[in-house]
Amino acid sequence: MQSHRLSYSQWKAAFAVAKASLISTLRSPTSVVFALLFPLIFVTVFGAMVDNTAVKIKMVVLSSDSKQDSLLLSAVRSIDIFMISVAEDSLSAVTDLQKGRIGGVLRFDHAPANVDGRPRFTIQLLASGATQSKLSLIQTALQAVVNTINTQWLPDQPSVAHLETLQVPGRVYRMIDFILPGQLGFSLLMAGVFGSAFSLFNLRRTLVLKRIFTTPVNPAFFLTGEMLSRLVFQVICFIIITAIGHYAFDFTLVHGWITFIEILMLSMFGLIIFTGIGFFISGLIRNESSIAPIANTITVPQILLCGLFFPVESYPGWLRGFCDLLPLTFLVDGLRKIAFEGAHLWQMPGTITGLAIWTCLVILVCTKSLRTSE
Repeated sequence: MQSHRLSYSQWKAAFAVAKASLISTLRSPTSVVFALLFPLIFVTVFGAMVDNTAVKIKMVVLSSDSKQDSLLLSAVRSIDIFMISVAEDSLSAVTDLQKGRIGGVLRFDHAPANVDGRPRFTIQLLASGATQSKLSLIQTALQAVVNTINTQWLPDQPSVAHLETLQVPGRVYRMIDFILPGQLGFSLLMAGVFGSAFSLFNLRRTLVLKRIFTTPVNPAFFLTGEMLSRLVFQVICFIIITAIGHYAFDFTLVHGWITFIEILMLSMFGLIIFTGIGFFISGLIRNESSIAPIANTITVPQILLCGLFFPVESYPGWLRGFCDLLPLTFLVDGLRKIAFEGAHLWQMPGTITGLAIWTCLVILVCTKSLRTSE
């Protein structure tokens, strides 16, 4: 008799694994809490308790007793996005500026009057790298004040007020625009690392993984199936978090659905990286009690250092260099650029390259560390 070899579909096996893993994930309270409830709590708290109408930028004006300076100060105070305070100590103001505590320092400089006695002056803005993200908005607001002064004081005459500035379109930057991308990254990090580490370890401990690999299933396709299940679960969480942030707290999506899709595509890198890290952890440990300490060693530094709650720019230079290399930093910065600045994926080669390198490294390491039994 002629024997017939039955063809085995690796993709069919991968989808079967994905379906079973997704059902298991949805039934796990831990997965739902880390991936959905925690981020939603942060989004709701920061969205509801913070003024979402606009970001308030702290500015310091160096004091002066001249009448012209008083008029300029009144004009600057009229800017809604500024919180103005007057200081006499310029050194203290510069120190606060360097530490990112204020957005800028203003000084009014007077030039000799025109032949007709009209005053001339310049609004000098001192900014720093710690507030670089706010610089364009500050310059645009100040230029509007200068234009108003020139129009009201000297209509149809040469300008007397000047400000060296770069004109850029202003967009209202809300606190939710900073917080929500960080919480999307938090959701991917926690669900990916903890969820996959515990899930794969339990499959190995109960010898389910060993039985699966006695079948023709390729390990790579098994991992693909596991990642597909987490992809579906995280997409659901992603849609819920983003929808609540956008419709309830005015989270900015510059290009609408295009921005949403690009954010989702970028998140796939984070999903693969963090799920792969979880697989790697499960391949290292030999008892369940070791999972949480090892996972926390990886997740906690990224939560604190990758700009989820505080801008990375506010950290010291030596620490920022380390922060910029972490995968969560690449992901969260990319999400913010796409959502608020309107950048497209092809306009962020550094971010995409960094995430791609991390993805390749994690895939290589986690496939090598996969074990079927203790």
